[in-house]
Amino acid sequence: MTPEQFTMTCVYILAGVLGLCVGSFLNVVIYRVPNGMNLAKPDSHCTTCDYVLRWYDNIPVLSYVILGGKCRKCGQRISPRYMLVEILNAVLWLLAVHLFWELSIVYAVLAAVVLSTLVCIFFIDLEHMLIFDRFQLILLAAGITAVFFDSHTEWYDHLIGAVVAGGLFLLLYYLAIWVLGKEGLGFGDVKLAFIAGVLLGWQKMLLALLVASVGASIILLILKKVRGDEVGKEYPFGPFLAVGIGLAILVGDPIISWYLSLLGL
Repeated sequence: MTPEQFTMTCVYILAGVLGLCVGSFLNVVIYRVPNGMNLAKPDSHCTTCDYVLRWYDNIPVLSYVILGGKCRKCGQRISPRYMLVEILNAVLWLLAVHLFWELSIVYAVLAAVVLSTLVCIFFIDLEHMLIFDRFQLILLAAGITAVFFDSHTEWYDHLIGAVVAGGLFLLLYYLAIWVLGKEGLGFGDVKLAFIAGVLLGWQKMLLALLVASVGASIILLILKKVRGDEVGKEYPFGPFLAVGIGLAILVGDPIISWYLSLLGL
């Protein structure tokens, strides 16, 4: 093993372990932020019996597996989402390192931060239909930072992306109110679309919106068929936007290159 290979192996291991640990913290964020709770206090505990978790109950993934997905004291089932978030975040951090480390350490770190923030947006909006401004601001700050380090696109590509995405969603927002008499999109979705443009630039922003729109259409059709949901039932769009943005970050460049090659460009 060469020194470079050894270094990258260490980087991957560190990214995976940190990804798991940060994923454990994201579970705290996902549960506490929508409920208006302090992130630091009280200590992590069972919501059924108030048993305070010891350090060995908080080891990412391992504790969940050893406890069989149950509280150590009362035996209450623990949602598998906790383990899923930890594993998902670790995988996303490994992908961020794999795809961006050689390009720029700054890119890799920014990608990891953005992907973790998208995980929070996905699960909170899925359950509560809310996208909190604090997460939007993290993405916006990351997007503005990325503009200064992006050697592949010009700054105005990001500006165009923000104006087009934000303008389109703002138009849809007010159009739904005018036609339906109620919101068809949450205003959080409008802000997230605007920030997606800042973060991605207009080309990858279009890809993100396409993935979100097609994905939402397919999933909602399936839900209506399987569960028989009524027409007019409200669904969160934020999770689909989060997935679209995440995919655009991770695989946007090769997908766009492939599409342009099909057009002979």
